Amino acid sequence: MTDTSHHTAPAPSHDGGRAPNRLARETSPYLRQHAFNPVDWYPWGPEALARARDEARPILLSIGYAACHWCHVMERESFEDEATARLMNEHFVSIKVDREERPDLDAIYMQAVQAMTGHGGWPMTVFLTPDGAPFYGGTYFPPVDRQGMPSFTRVLLAVAEAWRERRDQVGESAARMRALYAATTQRAEPQGTLDARLLERATRALDGMFDERHAGFGRAPKFPPTMALDFLLRRWARTGEPRALEMVQRTFVAMARGGIYDQVGGGFARYAVDARWLVPHFEKMLYDNALLVRLGANLWQATHDAEVRRVTEETLRWVEREMTSPEGGFYSSLDADSEGHEGLFYLWTVDELDAALGPDAATARTFWGATPEGNFEERNILHVPHPPAAVAQRLGVPEAELLAIIARARDTLYAIRAQRVWPGRDDKILASWNGLMLRGVAEAARAFDDARWRALATRNAAFLWETLVQGEGSEVRVSRVHKDGVTRIDGFLEDHAALGLAALAMYELTFDPMWVRRARDLAAATVARFWSEEQAAFFDTAHDHEALVARPRDATDNATPSGSSLAVELLARLGDLLGDADMTRRAAWVLETGVEAMARHPQAFGHALGVADLSIEGATELALVGDPAAEDFQALARAAGESYAPSLVLAGGASTAEIGLLADRPLRDGRATAYLCRHYACAQPVTEVDALREQLRALTPPR
Repeated sequence: MTDTSHHTAPAPSHDGGRAPNRLARETSPYLRQHAFNPVDWYPWGPEALARARDEARPILLSIGYAACHWCHVMERESFEDEATARLMNEHFVSIKVDREERPDLDAIYMQAVQAMTGHGGWPMTVFLTPDGAPFYGGTYFPPVDRQGMPSFTRVLLAVAEAWRERRDQVGESAARMRALYAATTQRAEPQGTLDARLLERATRALDGMFDERHAGFGRAPKFPPTMALDFLLRRWARTGEPRALEMVQRTFVAMARGGIYDQVGGGFARYAVDARWLVPHFEKMLYDNALLVRLGANLWQATHDAEVRRVTEETLRWVEREMTSPEGGFYSSLDADSEGHEGLFYLWTVDELDAALGPDAATARTFWGATPEGNFEERNILHVPHPPAAVAQRLGVPEAELLAIIARARDTLYAIRAQRVWPGRDDKILASWNGLMLRGVAEAARAFDDARWRALATRNAAFLWETLVQGEGSEVRVSRVHKDGVTRIDGFLEDHAALGLAALAMYELTFDPMWVRRARDLAAATVARFWSEEQAAFFDTAHDHEALVARPRDATDNATPSGSSLAVELLARLGDLLGDADMTRRAAWVLETGVEAMARHPQAFGHALGVADLSIEGATELALVGDPAAEDFQALARAAGESYAPSLVLAGGASTAEIGLLADRPLRDGRATAYLCRHYACAQPVTEVDALREQLRALTPPR
């Protein structure tokens, strides 16, 4: 397929000869998009906060991200407007924040906006006192009064008047918001018992929300429920409940055949605006695809479904081709918009398909559901409305021949599409998102036994540890962001924990004990820097982080796993691998403090539920003893990679006390030997590949 090295990050908008504002000095592509606004923008930092205090001015805080469609809309309508900018400059200290760089600020002020308005989203607009306390906020504000929403100008004037004339009321509102944050200072306490009833209740709750017609959970808009599906896949393997696997398979395939999946270039969009996965919000985020790659690799291990593997590997090729820096880091996102229109890059008319595909066009139109009237703004979002086998039967061709035609058409359309104006790419490299994707790539490389994905994982891992990780032991520190050769912002809990789990995935791929040591160091740092004995919980920011109006502490799994659930998984997996009881106990404690919330709201705790499975049911432990470079060892490793094992903890190499799972486990007859344990009992050690396959096959129900 066509190389996309020409594809660059979105350029800042500007007006004629206007001088740039302070955001031109930032590295964030989102902030730089606003560098030529007439607004006197500041980045978050001491200069802006000092000015607000010195001049007793309220702060106008605007939070968004580069791929956000409505952020672009509000910029065009308001921030590029001279009259609106004059009001902002006259009455406020205006601060622009990239939520992806500063998830702490985003979490703090999103909590306030949701409390004030009952909903949240981006762009987020929050008005703060000079010391950072929120007193009014919302999301998108239009340029004129519309659909019950006040215009942004009206909001600016009203807030300015309130600050000037009713400061006491503003203070009362700010005090209520400060009280809202008090919950983060309370000590966490157990909510219930960590036992099988939790897993059963969560499974029933998900079953009750399942969309029987279109798959997924609930109604539109629909987000990929990846973490909940990961939990259900474990439940199927543990219990044999076919319904659990059905929900996973049907949802993954529905997304893969929908418009939310890029049928030409691979990769999943952020979400679908409808219930049937057809119309995406066209932005593509690294983190969504990281979670979906890992789920796809695990689902293939469980089912060996060719379609699941194809979609997973197409997504990996998209990451490799469009989202990987020359040094090996993974970029953050692709914009929803191009040429000022949402999704334009991805849409096709039937005339364009006919001209591009010639004799294959009729087959491709049928396969991808393309019609003259289109399904989105008189163009077509390509999707697969009918199973490929049914399409092949209808067209009277073998399914293999149909899929070959579609593969050829996909390559042709990609080459043509690459000549269009590309959506903007946010090319900053974020530690936690890279950790999630590295874990997904490494697990796919192991499952598919593919040197290409092994090389992609190895390159990314080397880049991350050279660029974003400094120090050793509990003193190790992760930086959040790398962009244009600059590494900045102290990492958050999610950054340290996600890289720790990625290190474990690299160990399971390579069996190099260096990766265990790196994971152990990052686990020690999460406890040393983010754990509070007083609150008995993890905070999202370190003890030495900048003092803010609140210290964020959020255990819910949202678009990405929470920092807390990532840290708990890291401790639980390392506790099992190393035989470290302290790690295991701390992980179990945190899970116990969320038992009732996990049972009642499983979609908000999908990743945590997966860790709960490990804690309650126990890890599937597999120790491969021998020389990782030897063929007999590699044959056992390949057999392990082909099979799904719920909550797998894998070790390999010579028997050593350093890694508890390998301790006191000798070779048998001088050959590489596999030791498989489940439910705290071990199977007979084996040296034959077929014997290991049989043991692994017994871990999951018959298919």
